[in-house]
Amino acid sequence: GIHQYIIDPEREYNNLCNNLNGTLLKIGPGSNTYINIFDIRKESIEDNEKGYLANKIGKLIGFFNLIFGKINEEEKAILEEKLIELYKLKNITFDDKTLYKELENKTDNNFIFKESIDMPILEDFYNLLDKDEKTKIFKIKLIPFIKGSLKFFNNYTNVELDNKLIVADVYELGEENLKYGMYLFTDLFWDKIKKDRKIKKAIYLDEIWRLIGVTSNKDVASFIYKIFKTIRKYGGSGVAI
Repeated sequence: GIHQYIIDPEREYNNLCNNLNGTLLKIGPGSNTYINIFDIRKESIEDNEKGYLANKIGKLIGFFNLIFGKINEEEKAILEEKLIELYKLKNITFDDKTLYKELENKTDNNFIFKESIDMPILEDFYNLLDKDEKTKIFKIKLIPFIKGSLKFFNNYTNVELDNKLIVADVYELGEENLKYGMYLFTDLFWDKIKKDRKIKKAIYLDEIWRLIGVTSNKDVASFIYKIFKTIRKYGGSGVAI
């Protein structure tokens, strides 16, 4: 009865997933599974909280720290400015009401939460960075994600995630790029965990040293630390392997 989410860098959980009728998500060059890192999900904050965009920007800064290397406070501020501008192009601002769109077919509930197709993708960010001399160096580091071997990161989410067992297989990413996939799915699973406090759930982060070890980034490590520090209040448990 426990919802379980597994980050699997070494492809060790496939049989377990198949035998228990779980959902296996593979991300890599040979996969047709896509997760959009820019997705803002309804469950990312609880019903009585506010601040969808602010919450997402904090997570995105962690993700781009992995890509761009250690960025200083000035660079972080510039990136945040660009992320705000990026979402504004999609009519999403710090006003949480902008995360809802009106249905074409009028019903009793005329508004629904925006979907992945309503969000920016990496290519939108890439194009925005190109317009400013201060951010062109960041743009260059995104080329593999837009035109190269990692372009599967540049897409809208195309999977439904309602199973009680979900395994995220990031094995195909290879040694250098595993951290991007691990962070992507950790972000996704953390939103799932926060969705309903009454549901028991667990997250398993295998090979966690890739995200919190000496070679990682302090913003990423802080995000992981926050999960383990607060997961109990959401009815969850965290396992670090």
